[in-house]
Formats: sequence, structure tokens, C-alpha cells
Amino acid sequence: MPKYLLLKHYRGAPASVNDVPMEQWTEAEVKAHVQYMNDFAARLQSSGEYVDSQALDPSGEFVRFDGEGKPPVTDGPFPETKDLIAGWMVIDVASYQRAVDLAGELSAAPGAEGRPIHEWLELRPFLDTK
Repeated sequence: MPKYLLLKHYRGAPASVNDVPMEQWTEAEVKAHVQYMNDFAARLQSSGEYVDSQALDPSGEFVRFDGEGKPPVTDGPFPETKDLIAGWMVIDVASYQRAVDLAGELSAAPGAEGRPIHEWLELRPFLDTK
């Protein structure tokens, strides 16, 4: 079965229908969103299609080796994943169409005022190296 990565974006994707940034949601709205995600993951666990998922904290930085005896270089003049990626889910499904269907369902997670976000999720197949 092919594996797919579903990426949730803070920024960088087309605007969602319910385009209110999470930092403006109430605590109850955030909890409802997280519960939807957890329930979705639990359902996929029971069907054997769930691999992993994680929400990401908005902090972080790029780090690069800059040569022997030099300290690592951090940050830079470019967009960082902390500005772009909110989290991910890895699924292991029977087909591309199943991955599209699940991404569409996940896109409907509730946001501000409890309304579905209808966010754009990035769907990426894992590279088949076999």
C-alpha cells in the first residue's frame, strides 16, 4: 500500500474558506479542532491506514554545518518551515484516490466559530525506492 504525507500549512498554501488564523481562535475552538484530528486518526488506526501524525509548535529554526571548528549557522533570509508547516499526518492506503478522499475529509476540520476550515492540504506520496 502506498504511503502519503498530508501537510497542514500555517501559510504558503491557498487561503482556506474559513481563513481565521489559529492564534485568533478561542480555546474551545482549538480543542474542537484537535479533537477532530484525534478522532480522525483513531478511525484510521482502526482501519490500519494510520501511520503517524504530529502538530508542530511554531518555534524552530534552520541549522547548517558551516565547516570544521565553526559554529552551526542558524536561520536565514528565507521562509522557514516554522512559518509554513503546522503539522502532518502519514497514511498508508490502498490507492491515490483513497488518499485524496481522506485529505478532503481532513480539510473539513473545524476552525473559528466551529465552522469547517476547508483548508488546502498538501498531499505528497512517499518516494518508492524499491
